[in-house]
Amino acid sequence: MPHSPDAPRTSLFRKYFLALFAAVALPLLIAGGSEAWFGYHDQRARLNDLLDAEARGAAAKIQDFMEGIRDQLGWMVQLPWSENTDERRRLDALRLLRQVPAVVSLRLIDAAGKERLFVSRIGLNRVESGEDHSANPAVAGARSGRVWFGPVTFYGGSEPFMTVSVAGNRSAVGVAVAEVNLKFIWDVISAIRVGRTGEAFVLDQPGRLVAHPDISLVLRADEAATQPLQALRAAILARPGQAITGQDTARNSVLAAMAPIPGVDWSVIVKQPVTEAFRRINAALWRTGVLLIAGTVLAAVLAYWLTQRMVGPIRLLEEGVAQIGAGQFDHRISLGTGDEFERLATRFNEMAAELAVSQERSERISRLRRFLAPQVAELVDRTGDDSVLDGRRVEVVVVFCDLRGFTAFSAQAEPETVMSVLGEYYGAIEAVVSVHGATLMGFSGDGAMVLVNAPVSCPDPALRAVSMASDMQMSVQKHLVGWRTRGHQLGFGVGLAMGPATVGRIGSEGRLDYAAIGNVTNLASRLCASARDSEILIDRAAARAVGSSVPLVELDPRSLKGFDQPVPVFAVVFGIGH
Repeated sequence: MPHSPDAPRTSLFRKYFLALFAAVALPLLIAGGSEAWFGYHDQRARLNDLLDAEARGAAAKIQDFMEGIRDQLGWMVQLPWSENTDERRRLDALRLLRQVPAVVSLRLIDAAGKERLFVSRIGLNRVESGEDHSANPAVAGARSGRVWFGPVTFYGGSEPFMTVSVAGNRSAVGVAVAEVNLKFIWDVISAIRVGRTGEAFVLDQPGRLVAHPDISLVLRADEAATQPLQALRAAILARPGQAITGQDTARNSVLAAMAPIPGVDWSVIVKQPVTEAFRRINAALWRTGVLLIAGTVLAAVLAYWLTQRMVGPIRLLEEGVAQIGAGQFDHRISLGTGDEFERLATRFNEMAAELAVSQERSERISRLRRFLAPQVAELVDRTGDDSVLDGRRVEVVVVFCDLRGFTAFSAQAEPETVMSVLGEYYGAIEAVVSVHGATLMGFSGDGAMVLVNAPVSCPDPALRAVSMASDMQMSVQKHLVGWRTRGHQLGFGVGLAMGPATVGRIGSEGRLDYAAIGNVTNLASRLCASARDSEILIDRAAARAVGSSVPLVELDPRSLKGFDQPVPVFAVVFGIGH
């Protein structure tokens, strides 16, 4: 089949390149990604703490602003009222207006709920007007809680105001009620900065904008414009204690945190643009990305270089193995890398040498099998000396065996049945011959010839031959039982003889055989033909050689074809009943 060596090399290069690249790049990407992930979360936690601290700081500043007004009002309710006009209180009230610009007007109420003094920046001052304010929520709230902060109101739908009232320690000193212009919180709010561009704003409990660095948003009192700020506060309330990402009035993405202002039920929210808040982490991510790209490129270059270093020796190994596989066992792979590739090349060279020896042995056996029985060929190869095949005169035991009734059986049975029976029969004979180390000269139809003591000599050849013949009978008889149940009337007989014979290679240049020539071969063949089913017949020479080692029964001498005188015959008793 045509084979292209380029395809596997390309596939191998790709596989090792990807493996090496992944081995370097993946840990780098995982480390960079995890560093970026944890860095982002650390930065987010720091921003959360920073904004929370800024929000609480802003809330404290606004609380200080409101408490400053409360304390100033507290000085106005230190002494009880008398029946006469108190000029000193009027001077103190005017002084408070000068000191606290956020207070627009101040009203002092006595213990009976009557107005005793009213001073204002925009209205007429009044003294001892006597108006009843006992039902005023500011007065009632101050008397119940000492300090009362009213709701935010917008005069003229523009400026935010709040009523603040403070009651004295004793009911006789009355209550001070002040109207506070919340525009002055702008000074506090505008001074708060988060980072470079972050800022703070204040919402009251209903969500109206009380203070913002852009005071125009407060003065417009536009609820639609403040909806993003209300949504931002709602998101923070949904996840308390965390900085939330949202949008401000300009629809810019911001990170915001909130803190409550005690007493007034307001919320101060600090916000910082997301781009500014995450500037550092974004810069770190960019640096990490650049490093990852550089590391990935370096990993690719390194993987390419290492893959080329690996593929080069592999190509040499591939080419060398291809030549060895093509039968060039004298080829040697030369690699001097000093690593596993060199050791692998050495193993291939050793394998090539062993294959050369194996090929030589296989060719020798093939040549021997052209003119020798397989057992003889294996024997010559195992001993490494084919001189045992030279012609010589030796004492051998020749064993012949064949099936009884086979001619009639083969004439009647189907060819497949005949071949099946012969296959089982040959297998049984070969197995027994192999166990006893004899030489199977070959099969002829249903007959077989076996040689003992040639080409390699063995001790007690007669005893070995008789033992082998007995095993043959026992093995074949077991098969005969099965064949007879199928209606095949067959039997098996064995004859063997011992005597001198000329053994060796015989034949022409194109066909050689190993053969045994002599009277002993004819005698063994005639004894086999004379044997009945389950009978083993041996000649006198074999009987004398085995002696009493094997139980024998001497039969009447038989006249055999080719022999002038009757031949003494002995039967082997091997335990199978007739």
